[in-house]
Amino acid sequence: QVRLVESGGGSVHSGGSLRLSCAASRSIYELSSMGWYRQVPGKPREMVAEMTDAEITEYQDSVRGRFTISGDFAQATVYLHADKMKFEDTAVDFCRMRARRGHESWLGYHDYWGEGTQVTVSS
Repeated sequence: QVRLVESGGGSVHSGGSLRLSCAASRSIYELSSMGWYRQVPGKPREMVAEMTDAEITEYQDSVRGRFTISGDFAQATVYLHADKMKFEDTAVDFCRMRARRGHESWLGYHDYWGEGTQVTVSS
């Protein structure tokens, strides 16, 4: 029933910037992390950037220093500012929000995924 809606994708020239946005259609209880993943044909989906409710951020090495993740857990919104983009950033980017199944972490998690937004960087 929860939908994650991404926006901000598109085409840019090498060296350009994009700002991706993702918002959940309704509040998500026990939201523990929000992040962005990318996928190209023939390769597995890879984490680009994530942030947790413990205020920890993590970036894929290839985007560190160029991309910045931010968001609001209460509003279930997450953003990715991508700067100095490279051709290698071309992919379909997916928003993911992970929620705890309960108040205890041992109960596991449930992941919500967006439909994906195409990001294309020309050489």
